[in-house]
Amino acid sequence: MSGKTTWYIVDGYRPEPNNTGGNGYVGHESIMILNVNEVDAHVLIDIYFEDKDPVEHIPLTVPAKRVKAFRSSDTDLLGVELQVDEQYSMRIRSDVGIVVQYGRLDVAQPNMAFLATLGYPE
Repeated sequence: MSGKTTWYIVDGYRPEPNNTGGNGYVGHESIMILNVNEVDAHVLIDIYFEDKDPVEHIPLTVPAKRVKAFRSSDTDLLGVELQVDEQYSMRIRSDVGIVVQYGRLDVAQPNMAFLATLGYPE
């Protein structure tokens, strides 16, 4: 199997979605999970906060040989509302190896900032 079964995203931070620069971009962050295996990946997501109890065991299926991308503002998928400017971290566990990438587009200033990084695999 390709990939790792446990990943961590430590610097989760939902930016302000408003576009103050007039450039057409909307601030967001997203998590991409790649499953290149021949079988579906059954994933559990745990979200940890600075000042409240974690939300654990959020289920997600990533079909075989597919990518699943979602935004941290996707309350239908996560079942929890991550607030703008709220710091959080995630642990993502899977029954098969996967690859996890995190991206953030912050448009709070005219020159905006984009961050993309792999999660930390265990």
